[in-house]
Amino acid sequence: MIDFSKLPAPCYVLDEKLLYDNLAVIDRVRRESGAEIIVALKACAMWSIFPELAQHSDGATASSAAEARLVFEEFGCPAHTYAPVYSERDFDEILRCSDHITFNSVAQFERFGQRALINGVSCGLRVNPGYSPVETDLYNPCVAGSRLGIPPEQLERLPAGVEGLHFHVLCESRPEHLQKALEAVEARFGHLLPQIGWLNMGGGHLMTHADYDCDELIRILRDFKARYPRLRLILEPGSAFTWRSGYLVATVEDIVVNGGVNTAMLDVSFACHMPDCLEMPYKPAIVGAHEPAEGEKSWRMGGASCLAGDFCGEWAFDRDPQVGDRIVFEDMIHYTMVKTTMFNGVHHPAIVIVRRDGSVEVVRRFGYEDFKNRMS
Repeated sequence: MIDFSKLPAPCYVLDEKLLYDNLAVIDRVRRESGAEIIVALKACAMWSIFPELAQHSDGATASSAAEARLVFEEFGCPAHTYAPVYSERDFDEILRCSDHITFNSVAQFERFGQRALINGVSCGLRVNPGYSPVETDLYNPCVAGSRLGIPPEQLERLPAGVEGLHFHVLCESRPEHLQKALEAVEARFGHLLPQIGWLNMGGGHLMTHADYDCDELIRILRDFKARYPRLRLILEPGSAFTWRSGYLVATVEDIVVNGGVNTAMLDVSFACHMPDCLEMPYKPAIVGAHEPAEGEKSWRMGGASCLAGDFCGEWAFDRDPQVGDRIVFEDMIHYTMVKTTMFNGVHHPAIVIVRRDGSVEVVRRFGYEDFKNRMS
């Protein structure tokens, strides 16, 4: 067990043992399904662990010129790149750093595709199959009027040069959701599948979740491959690689009691450092805390920014939090560091890795210059 009291606070801390548990699952799916699994940087761009990820994946996927460059320079291979829109300003850099580029519309392919083809890049189109199990509209790519992916009525045939199709409709989903997504793809775009060389099934395959049925995922992928033996099948999970592999360590700096609400004021911010807690919203687990029983004293966690809504809760503790206590939020590696801001100049958490041998590596600390250099 990590001794959180000995780590710098605030900090994000990745537990390398937990990371390798996830990588073993991903390796099994790669090996037994025959599908390629690549890392989605949008979930975790922690390039200090790229050497480990590169050994247990088939590459990485990027959503911008900056991510593509990070893949190219630090992951050590060209990126699979998809962005909702490309600009002239960034496209040459994307070309330099990518070997697959997926376009969100036929118009974007017509604008940039020939340059990609001339440079030997494999080009694909993102399609919208009209099915997604995601219930929160903010994260659902198939809501009415979605800007993401080409609907079937706009893609009766493939433009010359297109070699692949891409769909991304899942989010922390299970195999049965992938099955339904593939059925929707076949129903709406099945006439195009014999014409392509690869099918990218996007992310959202939470195969490292304790309740995920990897046997079923492998079966689904094998069955699909049997129907389309020419296709390379590609999955690009983000959360699965670093699911439950780390923490955000905070310190209680004050106790505020107002209107019957008990708030532990922390040196971290939900708005700045855990934005999905406000956007989804969701309530993370805290080490040593539990759901309040009826009538049990509960605690809200308060963030350090001046945003009135910078709080989350409620939790219950066996002992009331006190100034100086460490509060350790679980599962804080994926979709956390990549979404942080320096709003208010709030102190930014350091980045720490606890290696498998128990050694602690402080990868990065942040200070005033990091805040200043983002401003003008």
